[in-house]
Amino acid sequence: MTKNTIKTFVIVGGGTAGWMTAAALSRMLQPEHVSVTLVESDAIGTVGVGEATIPDIANFNKMLGIQEADFLKATSGTFKLGIEFSNWGKLGDKYFHPFGTHGVDMNGIDFHQYWLHSLSDSNHPPLESYSMCAVAAKQAKFSFPSSNPRAVTSSIRYAYHFDAIKYATFLREYAQQRGVNRVEGTIRQVSTNPKTGNIDALELESGQRITADFFFDCSGLRALLIDKTLGVQYKDWSHWLPCNSAQAIPTERTEPLLPFTKAIAQKAGWQWRIPTQHRTGNGHIYSRDFLDDEEATQILLDNVDAKPIGEPRTIRFTTGCRDQFWYKNCVAIGLSGGFLEPLESTSIYLIQQGISRFMSLFPSLNASEVIIDEYNRLMCREFEQVRDFIILHYKATERDDSEFWRYCSAMTIPDTLQHKIDLFKAGGRVFRDDNELFTRPSWIAVMLGQNIYPDNYDPMLANIPRSDIQRSLNSMSVSMTAAVEKMKTHAEFIKQYAK
Repeated sequence: MTKNTIKTFVIVGGGTAGWMTAAALSRMLQPEHVSVTLVESDAIGTVGVGEATIPDIANFNKMLGIQEADFLKATSGTFKLGIEFSNWGKLGDKYFHPFGTHGVDMNGIDFHQYWLHSLSDSNHPPLESYSMCAVAAKQAKFSFPSSNPRAVTSSIRYAYHFDAIKYATFLREYAQQRGVNRVEGTIRQVSTNPKTGNIDALELESGQRITADFFFDCSGLRALLIDKTLGVQYKDWSHWLPCNSAQAIPTERTEPLLPFTKAIAQKAGWQWRIPTQHRTGNGHIYSRDFLDDEEATQILLDNVDAKPIGEPRTIRFTTGCRDQFWYKNCVAIGLSGGFLEPLESTSIYLIQQGISRFMSLFPSLNASEVIIDEYNRLMCREFEQVRDFIILHYKATERDDSEFWRYCSAMTIPDTLQHKIDLFKAGGRVFRDDNELFTRPSWIAVMLGQNIYPDNYDPMLANIPRSDIQRSLNSMSVSMTAAVEKMKTHAEFIKQYAK
């Protein structure tokens, strides 16, 4: 080890963000050379609710060497094939955003272009009818993807639903087994170096003083280090995403055990349903500018499918992110760095990216400004790309039944998102920018699901008879239906694999 190497890390806050960070550091760094300490207080609750994820979490668990079945057992986890959206484009509308692809691209042309070409005044199946994930999800079935690329089930992609508090506990045990030191206590004061402005130490209510070379702020919405201590400003995006409150409550488990999340648009926001093995997570995200807390509670309780467990818990937030995620010798991970509502289940993904970006730019003791700037550039871009995708759900609506939805449909949106919408309207084209999280099938699913239809399909298909295209589409649909019939129900699969 050189004199210019970071030897001590301190993580402030536990929960999902803190213990994911601790687990990653304990896996990637050698404990005989680097010490990692996590400070948390049992007196301070976590936001942790039933958690829905996207497929990228499997990469994080694999990096840690965690076996999937062990993870699911420990967290009461289930599988997730996508998200069902209700009442977003119009009241009564329903569509499915799958993790896998739609159909099969042919001759270098996207499948959805063939589907657009097949549209006529007669009845036609929705785009999701050609998604393996969507077809299986609607029948509460599940199967792992086939390793044979020619098999129709090879297009399956999946993520998980699980208990977020249990996941944090699982990772805590993992990290402590690998040398992470947990300190229980409430932080009374944070001291900084008067010359450099770096954080020097934490002082606990017990009188204990904890020093480190580098700090991670995982203190959640309190943002104890990045905001309260270092004063990094916050970019407020509530003019685009006006929801600022959430109420969460679990209910008893519902049947059948669905392999997808539900996102149901309400009067001034939306409601989630996340099925785990032992219960169903429910929540109502809404804007207090358009709906008071009492009515929001009533909407939540009126729209749960089973007996509530406990009372609703309220969370306040402002959508946005920090101007800088890394400042001085501190990186903000999780809610301390920014908040984007979990409409597309990106919360843990953004934690994961914050950790992996740091590891890929791992600094020396006195980090170069170019490294810090690159980290901040990448994380700001990540948040902005996810932000645009979430805004799309609100902007692309024909609802005018409440003041909230009239505001959303009329609001101006970021130029980056407007360009994507305009390009899609002009010919159904979608291009992935800078390796962004959401792929073409995701953008296509939401745009078409919320009634943004292109003026034309790809003109390269103009001379192909519609009947020929329809035969290909029918063949795909038949193959998918046959494959799903052979699958176990989601509940049966979980019972055999990871109960």
